[in-house]
Amino acid sequence: MAVETAIVFLRALSQGRPIAPVTAIFGPQAFLREYALDSLRRRLTGDGFKYRSLQIAGADGYDALVTELEEADLFAPKRLVVGRVLRSYRERGGDDDPVADERATQGAGDETALIGACARIGVTVRLALVYERDKLPAKMRRAIEQSGTPVNCMRPFDNQLGQFAELFARALGLRLTMKEADLLVAHHSGDLAGIANALNKAAVTRRDDGRIELTELRGPGGVRIPELFEIAESLVQRGVGETLSLFDRAMQIGRDPVEVLALELIPQVRRMLLAATLLMRRKDPSTIAATLGVAPSSPLAARAAEGARRFGLKRLERAHQRACELDASLKNGIVKQREQAVAALILELAGA
Repeated sequence: MAVETAIVFLRALSQGRPIAPVTAIFGPQAFLREYALDSLRRRLTGDGFKYRSLQIAGADGYDALVTELEEADLFAPKRLVVGRVLRSYRERGGDDDPVADERATQGAGDETALIGACARIGVTVRLALVYERDKLPAKMRRAIEQSGTPVNCMRPFDNQLGQFAELFARALGLRLTMKEADLLVAHHSGDLAGIANALNKAAVTRRDDGRIELTELRGPGGVRIPELFEIAESLVQRGVGETLSLFDRAMQIGRDPVEVLALELIPQVRRMLLAATLLMRRKDPSTIAATLGVAPSSPLAARAAEGARRFGLKRLERAHQRACELDASLKNGIVKQREQAVAALILELAGA
């Protein structure tokens, strides 16, 4: 199957298109990668699939992932297996070097085994590969294009932002007018994460007919639902006590701690980590904004740079690893006390 953009993939999911045995999600937009994966997870969870997640990084191979695909699971006869291929895995080959992907380097045999396992996937297993890179490795791309769905999460064009807002709203069961979509896009300067977060808040206060009034969220009489960006800034500027108070208020209003962690906290920490890495290389704010895929004037880039300076590279690396581990544990059902676990993560970030 030809490479699809994120908006085409999300639209197809919402329309009930059958899901291919293998979905490969990649591209420079980290939020879109996570949102596409979460949309796929929600769709398959509704069909009775259980969630399994593994990470491939550094010198790791695909052995554990292949084993998970090939072996039966008595407790989860239908499984969505997610393999996160981190940027550190075979990084020296580069995204734009197709020859490097063909070399007989360490892990090449594992890649061949994974391709073979993908060809044998049955109807009770679905595989999602999430690559933290701009392009798929050439060998995997050719294999996935045969029977899978490659999804390229590029920075959206300006005329697509309203369409993304409508898709986000539809997933939450909201009815969004064109005027409201334009208001969201203008208010958040094209920041897809901010648009999705505003719609998540609006879903809490929607009317019985599914309609919403986005302007009320900014008015003095609107329901005060803390954004996680605000929680992160509070952690830096106001102290741990107020940060936990904001998080607790969000939980009382009805926010899902797993959703908060996966769609807001982890992307925020990743952005700060990326900004910290670029600052260590003495890159300027415009380069940071371009790498994050936002406009130079976007508050998202400013928040990421500020958090990078305040937390530092080492602390953010530890926080990101811990957050990803917690995300997998929550989705696999290993951790039961979800709110307490996310609150503990905030405390770890403060004192790491």
